[in-house]
Amino acid sequence: MFFALFESFRSAVISIYAHGLRSFLTTLGIVIGVASVIAVISVTEGMSSFIGDTFATLGSNSLTIQSYTPFEDQMKGIRARLTPEDMELIERRTDGIASITPILYASRSSQIKFGSQTAFSQIMGTTYAYQDVSQSYMSIGRFLAPSDNATRRRIAVIGEKVKENLNLPENPVNEYVEIGGEWFKIVGLMEPKGEIMGFNRDDIVLVPYNTMRSLQGNQTRTDIQIQLSLSDTADADSVTQQLTTLLRNAHDLSSDEDDDFVIQTADQLMETFDTIINMVTVVIGGIVSISLLVGGIGIMNIMLVSVTERTREIGICKAIGAKRHHILMQFLIEALLLSLLGGLIGLALGYGLGTLISNAIPSFPQASVPLWSVALALGFSGFVGVLFGILPAAKAANLDPIDALRYE
Repeated sequence: MFFALFESFRSAVISIYAHGLRSFLTTLGIVIGVASVIAVISVTEGMSSFIGDTFATLGSNSLTIQSYTPFEDQMKGIRARLTPEDMELIERRTDGIASITPILYASRSSQIKFGSQTAFSQIMGTTYAYQDVSQSYMSIGRFLAPSDNATRRRIAVIGEKVKENLNLPENPVNEYVEIGGEWFKIVGLMEPKGEIMGFNRDDIVLVPYNTMRSLQGNQTRTDIQIQLSLSDTADADSVTQQLTTLLRNAHDLSSDEDDDFVIQTADQLMETFDTIINMVTVVIGGIVSISLLVGGIGIMNIMLVSVTERTREIGICKAIGAKRHHILMQFLIEALLLSLLGGLIGLALGYGLGTLISNAIPSFPQASVPLWSVALALGFSGFVGVLFGILPAAKAANLDPIDALRYE
């Protein structure tokens, strides 16, 4: 049996080599299909790994609470809000909180000026606890202090991108910038944190929370975002349930009303991105897998032609004692080798294409090919070869030796 298997394999290799161009064109559909699938998977896996590493820097024990208003209610002029009183209530009555800080975004203008330079950035009012909650660290200078917030000082901490956009000196500390018509002294520069999904986390300006409130004037209903970090012993699900109950009671929501706020964790955001990426991978993979089907049909057609061309050879083999399963094995192995060869070429091209795409896009994560995708590509290629090779192999095996010998 081993000898028959070896001879079938040798015969298949000789046949493929003898018709090199035809063999390549036969496997072209497999090559394109596998290359497309691997390219898509390598790019999405690289992106998924990058997003995972990025969200890890946000801290798995951090929570973000923000108001949520359905679109229908927004059209009616209804707007949900989170107030400073909500944050005080959370801080006072929720267990397991290590640090908590409000975030108030600039509502009038996100414009910041330095000399003749003008840039638009994300300007936020927050407190000293933001440094712990967001795991932000200083490169130069200091962070916001509790006394800055208490006295409403006009100071700012900026990100690396802001420094570049305004052409500030390498050490921007003690420089003055204009925000909302007011002059702010820069007291610190944060370490670079990079981009995430097109959002530059270094394009940020932090000012004391009470200073931001004074800039916005006497608003009766301020909408803030609340960020908090949990203690090491706290359970995120338990704290989330506490927060939900607390805020629903504070906002007088009945049991049949939906939450007017959203509580998100870094893990939940990661799961959301993973779901989206996996869905995109499956959809695109399903589309490009059609070419694998086309490649399989191509293999079947060429193998049927090969059976016709080698009818006399098959008759001779049977006449000298070859059994039906020997002929079946020979043609089946040839179809399997063709498809696996196409799978290997497609694997290499797919990885090269994925690497090319990731390198061509600035700041895009490096392509990555997981082992399961390699096994899937080669396994599916082999399956296609066997599936579409059975009919030609069966036709060859069922040929009558006398008719085959008479064939011209």
